[in-house]
Amino acid sequence: MESLLILVNIILAIILIIVILLQRSEGGALGLGVSQDNFTSTRSMGTFLTKFTSIVAALFIICSIAIVAISRDELRETQSVLEKEEEKDTSLPQIPQSK
Repeated sequence: MESLLILVNIILAIILIIVILLQRSEGGALGLGVSQDNFTSTRSMGTFLTKFTSIVAALFIICSIAIVAISRDELRETQSVLEKEEEKDTSLPQIPQSK
């Protein structure tokens, strides 16, 4: 489950980077040489990219928090090294101690 969330988180990060790079720094969108003749479609595209960016960012944050929550639960279930040594099966052949 954790590896699936990590994969989703990486994909969301890549999508977020691409969407942010598509936006103009002046607040517009698609800095790919769109002319001013198409101003209304540029504005609507900017609104779409802004909303899409916020949705992807929210999903990225939620996925990151879920990964942390899952990993914390797994850490609580683990035992210390000393406890694992005590539970070791002694029926297996042991390596002789050196003198």
